[in-house]
Amino acid sequence: MKHTYFAAITLALLIHCGCKQQTANTDPVATATADTTRGENEPFVFEPQAYEASAEQLLAARLEPAEAAEGWVRLFDGHTLFGWEMAGQVNWHVEDQSLVADKGEQGLICTSTTWQDFEVTAEFNATETTNSGIFVRTPLEPMDPKIDCYEINIAPDSNAFPTGSLVGRQKVDAEKAGKQTPGQWRRMTIRAQGNEITVMLGTEIVCQYTDTVPVPARRIGLQHNSGRIAFRDIRIRPLGLKSTLDPELSQWTKYPEMPGSFSVNEDGELHVQGGRTQLETKERYGDFVLLADYKMPDPKINSGIFFRCIPGDEMMGYECQVSNEIKDGNPLTPVDHGTGGIFKRQTARVVAGNPDDWSTVLLMANGDHIAAWVGGVHVSDWQDTREPHENPRKGKRTEPGTIMIQGHDPTTDVLFRQIMIAPITVPTLDATDDSTNDESK
Repeated sequence: MKHTYFAAITLALLIHCGCKQQTANTDPVATATADTTRGENEPFVFEPQAYEASAEQLLAARLEPAEAAEGWVRLFDGHTLFGWEMAGQVNWHVEDQSLVADKGEQGLICTSTTWQDFEVTAEFNATETTNSGIFVRTPLEPMDPKIDCYEINIAPDSNAFPTGSLVGRQKVDAEKAGKQTPGQWRRMTIRAQGNEITVMLGTEIVCQYTDTVPVPARRIGLQHNSGRIAFRDIRIRPLGLKSTLDPELSQWTKYPEMPGSFSVNEDGELHVQGGRTQLETKERYGDFVLLADYKMPDPKINSGIFFRCIPGDEMMGYECQVSNEIKDGNPLTPVDHGTGGIFKRQTARVVAGNPDDWSTVLLMANGDHIAAWVGGVHVSDWQDTREPHENPRKGKRTEPGTIMIQGHDPTTDVLFRQIMIAPITVPTLDATDDSTNDESK
């Protein structure tokens, strides 16, 4: 008999009502509906409800292994609003595996995560009168797209900045962009690297912009301004990742007095074997994004990626779990937090790795916010609200620390490859940037 497992947890969403207020986006499901009982002249009111996502749906959202290994992840799983936060009375909702808004005031739905250098791609479907856009490096509530974010417009040809333009900065090349395609799906890809912003429609580069004062790392946002807008297949990959592996493990410190071993095989893969041990980076990282592939022959094998560790101590840091073991055959119930779960803080909402197959983890730490994807699926999204402490096991640590690969016990037998890291530069908090506010998650 085939079993279908469901996750059905109500997600607290941000409803902006004249004051800044945001809530944690830590549950795997969400929805949005309008109150249809109100009169025509009464203000629109957004009323959140709950979606359901089955294990089969979440696992089907995984990317092809080669794509995930390049760092690509889904920002939208097609079924829930996990990893998104809203500002404004807008009826963002899931419809036919698309993220849709067609009623309400002007406002953004933004990623809970912060992105610095990246390539993001999405398909959009707009009407003839739609005014929308994709915002990059944006606060949840941007004040001016000429200053505190980059707004790539989705708007008619009659608009001062038609689809593909950077609002207030540079108009799209109309000839390369071609005419608008109302009612049809069209792909937009945005590459942000340093002070360079490149916009593509389909396979054509239609706008390139160099900023003399580049905007720092912030969120990705989707806008509802007017008309109906739908987005689907929203994916992103970080840029600027650098490998930490070489045959000599020259960027790492070994602890030969501890049981277990770390070695690099002829394929350049890190082999972790034996008892409780650790391999520690020589460099310290505070805010970063990390990409790694892992492979374990048995689902009961356990390892972990520790970060912001107290240097030289025994794995005193946050832990991104590496474990594919599940309870009763249900991928929604990990035995020990599941790969991508934050050990003792937040369990992965689905175990997306398979035994004896290569799987990819993307881990992001920014301020007090931590998130992870496995196989391209967003599995954890957690804010540390504890009191500050040097040791992440006892409290919140945002100061840089080392990264450690764990050998868990004598049964440990894990391969890692392409452990790559890129630091994230955190913007200074000001009136237009709420991404590090304690109330922002």
